[in-house]
Amino acid sequence: MCPDISLCQALGTLSAMSHPTDDLSRDIVGLFAAVNRRYAQESEAAAAAHDLTPLQAKALLAAEEPVPTRRIAERLHAEPSNVTVIIDRLESRGLVERSVDPGDRRVKRVAATEAGRTVAADLRARMPFAAEPLARLTTPQRECLRDLLHLLLEA
Repeated sequence: MCPDISLCQALGTLSAMSHPTDDLSRDIVGLFAAVNRRYAQESEAAAAAHDLTPLQAKALLAAEEPVPTRRIAERLHAEPSNVTVIIDRLESRGLVERSVDPGDRRVKRVAATEAGRTVAADLRARMPFAAEPLARLTTPQRECLRDLLHLLLEA
């Protein structure tokens, strides 16, 4: 960690990088891969303990409180039509239930059942890193990381 470096300095340094294959860049890309791998392994193992796919587990976690199906789709970065199949499977196992949104009868809401909330609690307990991968970072560090990642995606 470099607590003395300002966000502007960090962003300027990243923008000025002319050799993306240097050792530092390779190290950073490797760390991205390691974080992704740890997140995936932990969430896959937690889901498998309940005979769920990682997407089913993520959908269940997103539905701990009643939410519109489209909100779950946004959380999964998936099309709503694909999420419908995931919700169907969770519903067939008694983990979620659908209801009509009282404020807009065209909107279907999904909510975890009591059994679903129990599974969701166990999923969270089994995946502390995947549930909060940025827990060790302060708010300013998370903001800096977010800004740096935005910069990377703009390239």
